[in-house]
Amino acid sequence: MAEMEFGGVTFKGGKMMVLVTALSTLGGASWGAFEFYSDYMSMKEIVENIDVGAIEARNEVIETKLDEAIDYTRDIKSGLRDDILSIEKQTDRVEDMVRSSEEKVREMIDKADERFETRRDALRSDSDRKLKELEERLDEKLQRALDNPLAD
Repeated sequence: MAEMEFGGVTFKGGKMMVLVTALSTLGGASWGAFEFYSDYMSMKEIVENIDVGAIEARNEVIETKLDEAIDYTRDIKSGLRDDILSIEKQTDRVEDMVRSSEEKVREMIDKADERFETRRDALRSDSDRKLKELEERLDEKLQRALDNPLAD
């Protein structure tokens, strides 16, 4: 059977396995603690070397630029609002002009229709009158010719 001596004590069999397990656990824990401490010290050094003033200055620059961007956006919004109001006014004026022109054109069309109807009626009356006169003259000639076939 295997024996092992540690610190003046001899271990045999199962006790030896317990000792090996305990020593390996102790070694692993020590190594883990060392790595943790090493990481902590590295982070401590990084944190100590952070330039807080530079970060604050950068934040102030960013805030200034953000404020300028907000002001610029407001100016653009205001300009667009003014442009839209101007376009609406121009549109209203154009609509008024179109309505006025439309009314004038309708009046002109109505007057032209009235003049056309008046002229047509006058031409029709004149044609009817001339037709009646022609008919009367023909009737008269026909009657004369019937009354006296040798006269003409």
